[in-house]
This record gives sequence, C-alpha cells and structure tokens, in this order.
Amino acid sequence: MTDPTLMTDLARLDFGWITTMHILYPPLTIGLASFLLYSEWRWMKTDNDEWYRLTRFFEKLFIINFGAGVATGVTMEMSFGILFAPFSQAAGPFFGNILGYETITAFMYEAGFIGLMIFGWGKISKKMHLFATFNVAFSSMLSAMWILVANSWMQSPTGVHLEKGLFLVDDWTAAIFNPNFLTAFPHMFIAAIEIGLFFVAGISAWMIYKNRHAQMFMRTLTASLMALVIVAPLQVYIGDELGRTVAEHDPAALAAMEGHWHTYNADGTPNTSWNLVAWPDEEKGTNTFQIGIPHVLSLLEDHKWVSTVKGLDQFKPEDRPPVLAPFYAFRIMVAAGGILMLVAFWALYLRYKGKFNALELQRRPWFLRAVIFSAILPYVAIWTGWWTREIARQPWIVHGMMRTSEGVSQMSISAEIAWFIGFVFFDLVVWIGAWYFFSKVVRRGPDMHEEIIHGVQGEGLHLGQLPERDAPEGRPLFERPAI
Repeated sequence: MTDPTLMTDLARLDFGWITTMHILYPPLTIGLASFLLYSEWRWMKTDNDEWYRLTRFFEKLFIINFGAGVATGVTMEMSFGILFAPFSQAAGPFFGNILGYETITAFMYEAGFIGLMIFGWGKISKKMHLFATFNVAFSSMLSAMWILVANSWMQSPTGVHLEKGLFLVDDWTAAIFNPNFLTAFPHMFIAAIEIGLFFVAGISAWMIYKNRHAQMFMRTLTASLMALVIVAPLQVYIGDELGRTVAEHDPAALAAMEGHWHTYNADGTPNTSWNLVAWPDEEKGTNTFQIGIPHVLSLLEDHKWVSTVKGLDQFKPEDRPPVLAPFYAFRIMVAAGGILMLVAFWALYLRYKGKFNALELQRRPWFLRAVIFSAILPYVAIWTGWWTREIARQPWIVHGMMRTSEGVSQMSISAEIAWFIGFVFFDLVVWIGAWYFFSKVVRRGPDMHEEIIHGVQGEGLHLGQLPERDAPEGRPLFERPAI
C-alpha cells in the first residue's frame, strides 16, 4: 500500500523542483522587457546609435530567456494535473478560470506583439515598434498578475466556499483581490524589475571590466543602477507590508518564518524578540538555541514597541508548517535584498563623487566585481522568497480549506519517481541550453557592424510595407536577428 505521507512529500518535492526552475525565467522576462522599452525609447529620443545597438543586444538575451520560460512553464501546467489532480478538480471553478484568463489576456497578447518586436525592425515605424515593445512589457506584467492571483488565493482564500468537493465562487472580486494578492503582486513585480535591472547592470559591468565597448555600456550601467537606488529600497518597504499581511491572515506561517514558538502577552513580559539565528526543534516545540533582539519582532510585524505576536504554540501540531526551511530561507532573502540595496547606494555614492565613468570604474575593479556578483543575488532572493512562501503555507494547499495531502494525485511511488526524473532531466536541458546561448551572445557582444534600421516615421506605413532603400550587396534587405 502506498504511504500517503511519502506520496505527499514526493509530490511537493517534484513540484518544488519544477517551480524553482521555472521561476528563473518569467521575472527576468518582465524586468528585461521593461528595460528594453526604456532603452528603445532612449534611442528614439536621442537618435544615438549606441542605444540602438544596446537594445538589439539585450533583446537577444530576452528572446533566449523568453523561450526557456515558455518551455518550463508548459511542464508546470502539466504538473498540476499529474501531481495534484484532486486539487485541480476541486479548485477548477476558480483556479482553472484564472489560468485561462492568464492565457487569453496575457500570454496570447504577448505572443502577438513579441513577433512585431523581434521581426518588426525596419518593417514598421519606430513609433509602432516602440508600441510593440510596450505591449510585450505590459502583457508580461499581466501574466504575472494572474499567476499571483491564483497563488495568493491559495494563501488567503476569499470569495469561495467548498461544496461537494468543489471550490465554488461566491464573489469574484473578493476572490481575485484577496488580501495576500494586494501586497504579494507588487512585491513580485518589483522583484522582477529588480532582477532585470541587475541582469543589465551585471552584464554591463562585465563588459566595462573586460574593457569591451566600455563607454557604450556605461549607458546601461548608469541607467540600471540609478533606477535601483529607488527600486531596491522600495522592494524592502513592500516586503515589510507583505510580512504584515502574512501576520494577519496566516500567523502560523509568520511564526515559522521567525522561529517564534511562544506567544507572549502584550505587556511585553517577556519581550517579543526577533531571532537573528536559531535552530528549531519541531519535536519539542522550541528552539535549541537562539540569538534574538528584543522588541524587533513587534516592530516588524505590528510597528509597535510592544505587542502580541502569535507563536506556533497557538496552533495544533498537525496544523504547524515546517520551521527550519522557511526560517533560514527568509533570512537569506532578506540578506540578499540588503546587499542589493547597498550596491545601488555604492553606485550613487560614486556618481556623487564624480567617479562614475568607465575609466574611474576600471580603476575600482572591486566595485565592478560586486555588481557582477550582485546579478546572481536577485535569483537567490526570488528562490528563497518563493520557498518561504510555499513551505510556510504547509500543511495546506488552500489555506484552512484543503490540506496538501488531500490534493495529491494517487499514483504509485515508482510512477511519481519516474515523473520526477523526467521533469529534472527536461528542466536541466533547458537550463543548460539557455546559459549556453546567454554566454554565446555575451561573448559576441553587440553587433557594431550592423546597419542601423531607422524604420519609417509617419502615418502611412502599414505592416508588410518596406522602407525604400537599397540592401548591401550580397545581403538580404532584412534578416532575422542572429542569436
């Protein structure tokens, strides 16, 4: 007989792998599309050919990332039915509709305009091409919005009731704009912008470090890091708001994230401490050791010097989430976000001192190395943030309404393992392929010999019309961008 606990753990592990690999790509798609919109706008505004070459260079990286995201997204959609068939059936009236809205209003929308963005250079006017890029950026944001609606509803299910094994929708507005979504979506959207900016900054810093088109890449390095001076602190603020939402609607998850076992009275005896480090002992319901800072947990979760913060002792053992993984994943996420903010402020300081130019930065290789290294940290933050979010919701797949064990498909252990091996193999092939092409594009750098395609200004240009100019001898007038 199949062990239900083992089956649940294997399904969670399998889906955890799938989402961990998939989440590498969509945030960068959102952030990089937004940056492409900016860089193309700068080219139109300044008519500076360097902005054109930078836009085409980062567009190639965008295409690779977009393709990898689509491929891994297909496996994630499959895994709902394969690994969590009872949940998919029960949540279909809401969850299935939301994923359908994402496909119709975002994915198909994006698919239409991405063709214009990639292949429309020189075939449509500059303004029309910028409009296509805008729609790619906007539709990628819409896609993230619908996905966060579905996931946030699992965190704070509102507007539905469970009847005869189905989640029936009573109020679509309440279900879509559930409490968790209102802070989780801004947090994820800003994370996507941040990962895109640091991706651009990291590659730009690498080019300057290697003295390859250093003056040109100072444009993208400056634009990205100066934007991060605002974006990085904003992410910290929104993260704090999301933490307060979790404290209100899922206090068990918050207690697990903080390694907070015992509820103290609001009079502060003893004080509510924030654990900097700890080693949770889930069997005994306490921490083996901890280093805490008094009052900080109250300040973080309630913005008061003294307040009551629920501990895990307020919940039945079977309703408590795991503690060790979300506790340390949360701290790694916070540390990564703090480092990213410091790097942005370091750049601001150098610019204030008049040292933010290619020559001065090449004399400060540690700064360039820090920016290059920082390009990895947003991925670390997104990974650990997502793990915190999903693990701390356990043992619920829909918080308070359906347990994960109730939503898992009934299959043999051998079948589950076979699916896991298949998903691991597929995602690794996509990941290796994506990084191979990433590195190939970066090694080649921008095409400095490509003829600038200025398009046609005016109202009379329609799709399919070509600007009247002669092609170079032996070369087609329009070529598909090489990757």
